[in-house]
Amino acid sequence: MAQDLLKGKKGIIFGALNDMSIAWKVAEQAVAQGAEIVLTNAPIAMRMGTINELAAKCNNCPVIPADATSEEDLQKLFEGAMAHFGGKIDFVLHSIGMSPNVRKGRHYTDLNYKFLQTTLDVSAISLHKTLATAKKLDALNEWGSVVALTYIAAQRIFPDYGDMADAKSLLESITRSFGYHYGVDKKVRINTISQSPTITTAGSGVKGFDEFIAYSESMSPLGNADALSCADYCVSMFSDLTRFVTMQNLFHDGGFSNTGVSMEVISKFEKDD
Repeated sequence: MAQDLLKGKKGIIFGALNDMSIAWKVAEQAVAQGAEIVLTNAPIAMRMGTINELAAKCNNCPVIPADATSEEDLQKLFEGAMAHFGGKIDFVLHSIGMSPNVRKGRHYTDLNYKFLQTTLDVSAISLHKTLATAKKLDALNEWGSVVALTYIAAQRIFPDYGDMADAKSLLESITRSFGYHYGVDKKVRINTISQSPTITTAGSGVKGFDEFIAYSESMSPLGNADALSCADYCVSMFSDLTRFVTMQNLFHDGGFSNTGVSMEVISKFEKDD
């Protein structure tokens, strides 16, 4: 990748928990490309993870705790980031997702609806709150870029993904709707990246995850895209090279999304002579 793609740019990275997180890789790659960043995560996630180690690696950048479901926390985050940067923000990564129903093994047809509200609030509505807060504060520079991470279960059924599929569908809808309004008003672009199944702390909690990664690998012509490659794609979306891309759901999955079946998968069903 070309160097200094983000030189002079300033951004907020949500969701880095540990070095297995895609957000962790995005933070490292953004800084390597010349960006200044602020890291944030929910206070409970920060206690569970090692985000301060990442901050040290990223030029001792600030870590501002914020529950992304709290408008008050988000306002403090954006105000704190702008105070640190001495100006507005150029990019934001939303890498947040959590389902109590999935964690507790509740089947999709037998959801706990209070848990579902939490899933939707944390995994999708938090993006709307983040964007609304940024817009009210006029926190993003013109031609700024917001990227949220999603998954193809928003369009197709993956049985064990549960109510997270509904959350990702809502996340992608918010991206389109807010992308229109923010684009008209401030030229801010908003996109989702639909990533291959990736071994992260969150993903590993999904039932049958290891088997599905193997299946996806065998279905994708290029194989599964890893976390570092996803980080590189995010950097390109934050850069000026993609300034007219907005309101899109961009598949970063080695071709999985357009493959009906692969010869490798077919071969597993061949009968012995």
